[in-house]
Amino acid sequence: MVEKDLLEILACPKCKGDLKYDEKQDKLICEHCRLIFRVEDDIPIMLIDEAETY
Repeated sequence: MVEKDLLEILACPKCKGDLKYDEKQDKLICEHCRLIFRVEDDIPIMLIDEAETY
């Protein structure tokens, strides 16, 4: 789970837009870029090359 304070300052590394947190899947989603960033051990992996697309 990502802390709320961290969620407020995180932005998509590609478009700098807002991210939506999916608590069930523990992933961060950029709806503009259609990228999904995984979270490992409560740390968001914000690398564009490792993001999934949807």
